[in-house]
Amino acid sequence: MVNSTPYRIQSVSEIHRLMGLPSPHHPLISIVDLKGLRNDTGIDAVVFDLYVISMKRGCDGLHYGQQKYDFDEGLMAFLSPGQILRGEDSGVPPNLEGWMLFVHPDFLWNTSLAKKIKKYEYFGYSTSEALFLSDKEETVINDIIKNIRDEYHSNIDKFSQDIIISNLVTLLNYSERFYERQFITRKVTNHKLLEDVENLLENYFGRNDQVLHGIPSVDFLARNLAISPKYLSSMLKQLTGLTAQQHIQMKILEQAKEKLSTSGLTVSEIAFGLGFEHSQSFSKFFKSKTKLSPLEFRKSFN
Repeated sequence: MVNSTPYRIQSVSEIHRLMGLPSPHHPLISIVDLKGLRNDTGIDAVVFDLYVISMKRGCDGLHYGQQKYDFDEGLMAFLSPGQILRGEDSGVPPNLEGWMLFVHPDFLWNTSLAKKIKKYEYFGYSTSEALFLSDKEETVINDIIKNIRDEYHSNIDKFSQDIIISNLVTLLNYSERFYERQFITRKVTNHKLLEDVENLLENYFGRNDQVLHGIPSVDFLARNLAISPKYLSSMLKQLTGLTAQQHIQMKILEQAKEKLSTSGLTVSEIAFGLGFEHSQSFSKFFKSKTKLSPLEFRKSFN
């Protein structure tokens, strides 16, 4: 019987032990080949206290978070510490190929990547938003992985960590570049998503949902679009130059300007009608966007 309770993996050594592999060459970083690998532990779900980057082919029936995803072409996925990885059964698919890179956060300590890694938003994407690689891109990524593997397999010295960190930064930067390429090549789908965002906001304010539920959030948009909040913001940023939060703010500003210019409502009534708990918060928001207070805008408009 498979245990569905997530099993927490805290170290690279523990991964090797669970997979029946020899002890890792380095205690804080390891690359595991997936071809021919078997997992008969009965563990169906794991939580990693590690960063996990994978490139897989021929994988069927995996969950990232709550989403199931099947694929037979090469793709990359990224997990940050605390995320859940689930499998449909306790075995690894027989046609699975690729690799998984495990990096303990301690390996990044006191390096340039320790804080910088948080800027790579794709660590928060779901697998349905995974990175599909062209053959050329896959070669680039695999070459970097080979460099990392060769370095930690050789004798560790005072240069080893810096060299591996440099390769990790290169890997992450290429991944970000390839994600931007993916946003561009999937523009038709993404433009449809942009329309859906606009419709959601239009309907939200059209139904006066903000009066009962407050200002719409990025999580609200992402939940209704069935995508991750970070992917939504990245996609909108690529298409329009504005994040999801900025799109929400622009819609609020549009509504505020309309009410200030076409109605006799007080500033407080407009603020509460737009979902602000305090009129002062609304006035501060409005002035930050227009350089005018609501009353100054109304007066200048008239």
